[in-house]
Amino acid sequence: MGESAAELYTTKADFAYLRVKELILSGALLPGSVIAQAQLAREIGISTTPLREALRRLKSEGLVELDAHRDARVAPLAAEEARDLLELRRSLDPLAVALAAERRTKADIVAMRAAHEGLQPLPGNPAYGQFVIHRTFHRALYSASHNDLLIQTLDGLWDKADRYRRLALEVERDQATRDSKAAQHEALLEYVIAGDAESAAAVMREHIDTSLGAQAAWRLRKHQPGPAASGGAVEGEGDA
Repeated sequence: MGESAAELYTTKADFAYLRVKELILSGALLPGSVIAQAQLAREIGISTTPLREALRRLKSEGLVELDAHRDARVAPLAAEEARDLLELRRSLDPLAVALAAERRTKADIVAMRAAHEGLQPLPGNPAYGQFVIHRTFHRALYSASHNDLLIQTLDGLWDKADRYRRLALEVERDQATRDSKAAQHEALLEYVIAGDAESAAAVMREHIDTSLGAQAAWRLRKHQPGPAASGGAVEGEGDA
């Protein structure tokens, strides 16, 4: 008899964690929606015990909310979190590519070029796999910084940021915007490979300021009750 999907992982909790995380990031579990734990456990082929363990882990990452009665729901999107993510990425992503330009190895260059092949700007309503391809490219860039704390921090921000990218992609982008983002991706790659830290950081700042995350922050702030917060997000469209 063949192994179940859950049995291919070290623990069933690990399997549940990755599966539920994928459901959240793919939009199959919508922000703010209640997680029917018994039903979800049956659907993914595990018991509720490893599922609850996975939900506690996802709570620590800010993707799930749990109350005292062990009820669970997907964390809602919030203007404040979108702003916070944008502010952090405006500082950390340019730093990461600047360091990458100074420290990249031959192996890093091979990995970055491979990740760039087939990379396309995210379309409206993208599949989960398209988010993975996009993330793989950016991770190849910031991994070349060889700063473990910076890499871990950006890894932690990326999952949260993908939920806001998906929100922004509810509005279809025009071809000019998509072409602009593709050009930025190529410029980032070439400046890092060339060892031009200043230019790589400058392109990354533009990439973040015109990103899907910036667009999502602007949309959420625009629809937030009360006076708009000062400073913060700009209106823009992109992939970062």
